Amino acid sequence: MSVRSYSDVPGFFLQDQPDADPASIGAVPPRFGLIDNSDERWRVLWQKVGRMNEEADDQTSYKVFILGRHGEGFHNVGEAKYGTLAWDEYWSKLDGDGEIIWGPDPELTSLGEEQAQLVNTAWKSEAKHGLSVPSSRYCSPLTRAMKTCLITFDGVPSGAEHPAVILENCREEYGEHTCDKRHTRTWISTNFPDFVFEKGFTEEDEIWTANDRESHTHAAIRAKSVLDMIFDTDNHEVISITAHGGIINGFLSVLGRKRYALPTGGVLPVVVKSTAQFVQS
Repeated sequence: MSVRSYSDVPGFFLQDQPDADPASIGAVPPRFGLIDNSDERWRVLWQKVGRMNEEADDQTSYKVFILGRHGEGFHNVGEAKYGTLAWDEYWSKLDGDGEIIWGPDPELTSLGEEQAQLVNTAWKSEAKHGLSVPSSRYCSPLTRAMKTCLITFDGVPSGAEHPAVILENCREEYGEHTCDKRHTRTWISTNFPDFVFEKGFTEEDEIWTANDRESHTHAAIRAKSVLDMIFDTDNHEVISITAHGGIINGFLSVLGRKRYALPTGGVLPVVVKSTAQFVQS
């Protein structure tokens, strides 16, 4: 059997820098942070990554991941209203406060929709420089992520239409907070018919619990399982994942990078190197 390890390949994006400050870089920086500002910048990037794969040994491969965080949801408003400490200890465990409803599985706010629309505008702006809808798109099963994904790619030039795939393990860190409990598969398929499910996606949310909150370490294990699946089964070199701040930091942890406070509606691209080692089972 093979065991994969992962690292990032720095030097392509502003966010790659060890001292990168999300507050100064912003949620959606020009060119999504791509350092190259030439007219052919995205085509140049694809060519570089393609060449890296051509020159790599059999155990090594590279992909570009474009990680998007959902726009503002009503749970974000709730946390801002009460403060993180009170939110974590009390309010997050309720469905709302009589004024705001944030659980289970809250909607985007109007600002959240506007944030996703800004990302859509940025994708369209970069399309003339070689950026198009990735052939492989993955998404969290939570409403705020699926709506963000739909808005993000609406009307963006695409070489081929491939529906986004819902992955259970792309969901936010789960447990205790009602905002992180998902709807049923039937509800999702009825309300988001443009998505397809990964094999084995269950009808009910079988992993959310009211009494225990998932740790950062466990979220990173989930993130690695997503990377393993993609590198093992997906031949495309450009991958989009629309998800959440916690699981995005899980991906960064697997790559050996520090946590990054990506704002709601933010985009974080990264070039990922996978190295497979064969071990006896």
